[in-house]
Amino acid sequence: MTQLKLDVATDFYRSLGEIQKDIGLGKTSCKRLVSDYLQRIDKNKHLNAFLEVWGDEALQRAATIDEKIKQGKAGKLAGMVIAIKDNICYKDHKVSASSKILEGFTSLYSSTVVERLLAEDAIIIGRTNCDEFAMGSSNEKSAYGNVLNPLDNSKVPGGSSGVSATAVAAGLCLAALGSDTGGSIRQPASFCGVVGMKPSYGRVSRYGLIAYASTFDQIGPLTHNVEDCALLVEIMSGKDEYDSTLSRKAVPEFSKELGTVDTSKLRIAYISECVEHSGLDPEIRTHLENTIKGLKAKGHTVEPVSFPFIEYGVPTYYVLTTAEASSNLSRFNGINYGYRSKNAKDPDSVYKKSRSEGFGKEVKRRIMTGTFVLSTGYYDAYYARGQKVRRIFTDMTNVIFEKYDLILLPTTPGTAFPFGQNDADPVKMYLEDIFTVHAPITGLPAISLPLGKHSNGMPFGVQLMAKKFDELRLLAFSDYLMNNSL
Repeated sequence: MTQLKLDVATDFYRSLGEIQKDIGLGKTSCKRLVSDYLQRIDKNKHLNAFLEVWGDEALQRAATIDEKIKQGKAGKLAGMVIAIKDNICYKDHKVSASSKILEGFTSLYSSTVVERLLAEDAIIIGRTNCDEFAMGSSNEKSAYGNVLNPLDNSKVPGGSSGVSATAVAAGLCLAALGSDTGGSIRQPASFCGVVGMKPSYGRVSRYGLIAYASTFDQIGPLTHNVEDCALLVEIMSGKDEYDSTLSRKAVPEFSKELGTVDTSKLRIAYISECVEHSGLDPEIRTHLENTIKGLKAKGHTVEPVSFPFIEYGVPTYYVLTTAEASSNLSRFNGINYGYRSKNAKDPDSVYKKSRSEGFGKEVKRRIMTGTFVLSTGYYDAYYARGQKVRRIFTDMTNVIFEKYDLILLPTTPGTAFPFGQNDADPVKMYLEDIFTVHAPITGLPAISLPLGKHSNGMPFGVQLMAKKFDELRLLAFSDYLMNNSL
């Protein structure tokens, strides 16, 4: 497979394979890599990417891993410097979900994904900013300020994992972890020109992920290439006694098996309602149509399928996720831990003032919406109906996968938009997720690949979705698309 090389123009590595090769040749070391990344982070403070950088700790760990490399005992991720989103717990390190209500909170344990990355000698360099409690599509909703798109500082990087995408795209780390509830990995990947993947629900443990919507949330990687993405998913996946929703299915060695999958003649569906959607940027539509033609020319069967309920995806997603959020976020009450209002004078005011002052506007909007859809008299009209629509989405999508191997669709309606463009209309902002909510509603794996460039100079992604737990085929075909011109 084609190995992505050091980008001389921007002078940072784009693949773990190239890093490990240069370490083997003595051209670099883990400690030097960390030092270089720390310098880049310092030079790019204006992006507001990191809430906290663990520089000294990363340098010490790098020195230890350099010794393990010399002894031939290093793990699979030796040389990978990675950032984690600020809703993923790391023992004895602060975590806040970029919310004032958790300001200063230090985690008492590490998430399963962090433990698995550390076991394979990854170096975690810091925690990235994000939309508060992962609720946002632009990274304008953090308690700690906006994050800039490194490709155009006047544009948003996407959300809520937009800062993880920013950190990778700007060369502040080799890879980053994000969480995807409705598109929060794939949408920023599209806006920043990197690879972003949401694994199947139940593939990667959610233990140690601060919950937004528990039946949707999924941790996944943002990288420069599919090979690194595959390796990270492989390492993070697998059964975990701390997450009862996790599948016990065997996890393939994705990184080693990419080249063993026959990707020569696949059956690919594209959802006509997505490609023909009135809100889709014409240039993205043309690129998708050309991609379809190119795939056909390569011998693949690419056919349109109808999914007439596509417009119901966003409202279904927001009814169900806000309901779950209203429950999950009830624990942040000013009593046990986190922010407590200085103006509180009795138990009732502790709850009311701490939550009113501690949560941001968007989080409060979603909590109130979720409380409403779960309330007496409205439960059946909204939440119960939303669950029925979710079942229809899942059943109809499974029918498509009886005939086809993959589904092709756009990642986003357009490219990264200017700050403030959607502030006045929350619904318009929510519609940014129109092509990404399908995968979390159904629990299926999906990936955004940086295959397009708009005439405005900004990148955009092409999205692929596979049947549940078929990450191997999804990754293999993604690698094929990234390394072959159509």
